[in-house]
Amino acid sequence: MEVLLEKLKVLNYEEEVLAKHHMRSLSRHYFVSSPYLASNPGEQFFMFTIIAAWLINEAGRPFPEPQEHDEPNATVSDVLAELRAFGVKVDFPPSKLKSGSGEYVCFVLDRLAEEALRRRGFSFRRPNYPSETTEEESVMEDDAELTLSKVEEEMIEEADEEQNVMDLEALKLRTTHTEAEPSSKPDEILESTVDAAEWNLEVERVLPQLKVTIRTDNKDWRIHVDQMHQHRDGIKTSLKEAKSYLDKLQEDIGKTLEKVSSREKYINNQLELLIQEYRGAQAKLSEAKERYQQASGGVTERTRVLAEISEELDRVKQEMEEKGSSMSDGAPVVKIKQSLTKLKQEILQMDVRIGVVEHTLLQAKLKEKSNMTRDMHATNISEPASGPFS
Repeated sequence: MEVLLEKLKVLNYEEEVLAKHHMRSLSRHYFVSSPYLASNPGEQFFMFTIIAAWLINEAGRPFPEPQEHDEPNATVSDVLAELRAFGVKVDFPPSKLKSGSGEYVCFVLDRLAEEALRRRGFSFRRPNYPSETTEEESVMEDDAELTLSKVEEEMIEEADEEQNVMDLEALKLRTTHTEAEPSSKPDEILESTVDAAEWNLEVERVLPQLKVTIRTDNKDWRIHVDQMHQHRDGIKTSLKEAKSYLDKLQEDIGKTLEKVSSREKYINNQLELLIQEYRGAQAKLSEAKERYQQASGGVTERTRVLAEISEELDRVKQEMEEKGSSMSDGAPVVKIKQSLTKLKQEILQMDVRIGVVEHTLLQAKLKEKSNMTRDMHATNISEPASGPFS
């Protein structure tokens, strides 16, 4: 997930994806586990689909931007189909991506990010490590700082001890100075006239001032050797005490392990039948998972067919609504009645015209017949008159 986040930053996903959808930046472990966002579990899946679609488009293949109301199974199947098109082997069911988190989600996004980077011509190069001289110089500077700090601490300690302890060198100089002065030796034996009690009181009073302390040098090898001997003795004594406890602890652990092994054998013998049943149930579960994978493979095709049928149904419903509205409307009936009335009027007019035409034709026929009859009578009259003269 951390490597994936770095690749997304290289692809500038913050400006091209997050700013477009008004989303916050991803954390280092955003797609690791689903309980990361307990208040809105669907947000991770939607974020996964948005980033996957953007990466597919960046890799050079057209992919529509998913919406929140889209079918999750169809969206996941489309993403896996595009991933297979890049030559990536997918050996896990699509249901592993529906949670929007986990190992397979990170795997899919990582491979898509690699394809997008490959299309942009970006490649990671090996880092150039600096030379080791800088480290040596820094170590020398640190040693110098430590040495200076130690010298300052020693000087402060010496100053504190000089205030409370009499200087041994000053005492030596005072002794040599007194020895250099001419001594006046008495000729007779001196006898003290001071009381012994007063003398003891004076000694007790000046005794703290007469105390001489010689400072020890911590850098002396003899002191270090003495400290080593002391530590060695302390380690030996501690080892003797700890060894007995460790031996006892070892015995207790050995007895406990023996009890655990014997109890484990007893439990295995008692639960052998249950283990066999569990193995059988596990085999059945694997078979059921395989059948589920096979069945889920056709869900996408059935979803597509369902969408087509739904579109066809909507179109038929719209046509039925249009026909129903036209059937319930009385305007066509009124038009038909008006047309029939007009047609009847035209038929009456045609009947009148036909009658007029028939009458005219009858008159013409009668006239023609009368003319013919007249002509015939005329011919008949002319024939007898011309007969005797012929």
